[in-house]
Amino acid sequence: MASENIYILGIESSCDDTAASVICNGHVLSNVIANQKIHEEYGGVVPELASRAHQQNIVPVVDQALKKAQITKEDIHAIAFTRGPGLMGSLLVGTSFAKSLAFGLNIPLIEVNHMQAHILAHFINEESYSKPPFPFLAMTISGGHTQIVKVSDYFDMEVIGETIDDAVGEAYDKSGKILGLGYPAGPEIDKRAQLGNPKAFKFTKPKIEGLNFSFSGLKTAILYFIQNETKNNPNFIEENINDICASIQYTIIGILIDKLKLAAKQTSIKHIAIGGGVSANSGIRQALKNGEQKFGWTTYVPKFEYTTDNAAMIAIVGYLKYLNKDFSKSEVTASARLKI
Repeated sequence: MASENIYILGIESSCDDTAASVICNGHVLSNVIANQKIHEEYGGVVPELASRAHQQNIVPVVDQALKKAQITKEDIHAIAFTRGPGLMGSLLVGTSFAKSLAFGLNIPLIEVNHMQAHILAHFINEESYSKPPFPFLAMTISGGHTQIVKVSDYFDMEVIGETIDDAVGEAYDKSGKILGLGYPAGPEIDKRAQLGNPKAFKFTKPKIEGLNFSFSGLKTAILYFIQNETKNNPNFIEENINDICASIQYTIIGILIDKLKLAAKQTSIKHIAIGGGVSANSGIRQALKNGEQKFGWTTYVPKFEYTTDNAAMIAIVGYLKYLNKDFSKSEVTASARLKI
């Protein structure tokens, strides 16, 4: 694609992880993430604390990404950054830093849509992974988003289904809170679900027309179920934790796969890719694999490190935009509610 080596620095600061990555011609040279443990005490991300931590982390994280990639800032051809969607305070830190550095180095600045980046993470050059061919369906599932996107080209994407209330990651976290599990609860529920009976307890799936999702009713149903059961038996959660987690996970995955089946049928597209933090869930990965046998799908699941918020996915979008000379103006500002 490119004769010379093109180095792109990617910066991601949409939520509570400060991340920087260097990509050379689509290959990841470094992918550094600083997590913010402080939010665990509060059971969710505190925006004010997140933006303060980004300010502390961004310089060392970028410095480490450059060192790991064994290049200097003078080698960078362009800087890609997350413009949105996300928490405004967090986005502003990354945006301001990227703009200042690009200006100081006199190199192009490239804005990236965080949700597009979750999808385009599939185009990072990795020996062991095949890339989805166009058109394909992408399901992006995270703490803040649940969407089904028809992807016709790198930057030709159409959201054909999305949540009308809560995101799937939020459903996991709220369920975890009800059960007294830590934050984020998704990995813990996933772990326990593998030890439990997924059909032990039945939760009704919300009846939402078309390709849209809803998770708020399920959260309420889980809350009432736990309240009723613990009234009769105060040790109910403790005695049945694995079965409860397995049943919750079974219901959530059922909702996601039902909508994917419908989307594949309506669009006649059988190439299915997933992205976003919740795509690290083993149950969802298994359900997709089963879809290959059952429905003739070809599925694409990114490496774990490219599923949660990371800067390699921002850098790959930066690289693709760089090849198109699709640069941002210096007046560009962060946008908390940026759409695909």
